[in-house]
Amino acid sequence: MGGRGAKIEDVARAAGVSIMSVSRAMRGVEGLSPETRSRILRTADKLDYVPNRAAGSLATAASNLIGISVPTLFDSVFAEILDEMRGPLLRSGYELMIETSDYSRQREEAWIERIIKWSPAALVVCGTDHSRKSRERLAASGIPTLEIWDTTDDPIDLSVGIDHDAAGYAMGRHLVSLGYCRPAYIGTTKGRDPRAEKRVQGLARAFEGAGSGLVADMRIDGPSSFDAGRQGCARVLNDLTEWPDVLCFLTDHLAFGGLMECAARGLEVPEAIGIVGFNDLGINDVLPQKLTTSRTPRAQIGETSARMLIAAMSGIRKARTVALPVEIVHGKSTRKVK
Repeated sequence: MGGRGAKIEDVARAAGVSIMSVSRAMRGVEGLSPETRSRILRTADKLDYVPNRAAGSLATAASNLIGISVPTLFDSVFAEILDEMRGPLLRSGYELMIETSDYSRQREEAWIERIIKWSPAALVVCGTDHSRKSRERLAASGIPTLEIWDTTDDPIDLSVGIDHDAAGYAMGRHLVSLGYCRPAYIGTTKGRDPRAEKRVQGLARAFEGAGSGLVADMRIDGPSSFDAGRQGCARVLNDLTEWPDVLCFLTDHLAFGGLMECAARGLEVPEAIGIVGFNDLGINDVLPQKLTTSRTPRAQIGETSARMLIAAMSGIRKARTVALPVEIVHGKSTRKVK
């Protein structure tokens, strides 16, 4: 029976799925697509359905449940981190329930309220930029909570990731050392991804320290994609009478789009203009002209996160924050200009 009169049959009917699918979604059992699971959980939340936690099987499932929230599963960064986390956690007897926030604090808040009702063994959230309500709710819950992909000196509980501001600054310093002085940044909607904004700030600070700064900050609405990179590159080159000497992109995927736009215009890279990506994604392994980029330790973040979570669920906490290094990859899309 569900809380306040709502039944599992009501949730199944409203979500257009079977009762078994609702049961799987509520227990965090694998076998549902992320989209179906998300639809079921939103429907249950709307109907204020709460399963009967007195049932022994549900209580056992909850005690082994780890809830994980990431912005999207269509970004290989989060997929790689989760893939490395998944194995050790499953082998330790835990079940994972994964939700996506689409970079929305409101969606993350709703998910936190929903999942805490289950008294899960642990929670994983992305980044360190949460709403005040989310931070207070997680801190008060007493549930081991891990923030991934970013780091902070004041985590809710634990954090594993990289210093995005420092990563942007390091790339900026590298480009300054090559002689670049007119950088432009190309990314997606401003403010959508707090980690990306930190990298832009670090990049700009490095050039400002050398007496210059960003000559353009171009944003394309929508998700990170090859097309967004190509559009952003085209707009920068069309809008500025004096072109940048290097284009710095949100990710390698956007940088590839920039490469294609430059090729279409007959601009040689890096002779006419430099191009820089971020993450050192798999596409860089197959490009004939490898990108200059920043290699982020996604697998190591996943492995370290799993170890820290397993330890925390056993009452062991050594370091609260683990900041992993980012490596600059010297590709063929930049050159020494001075």
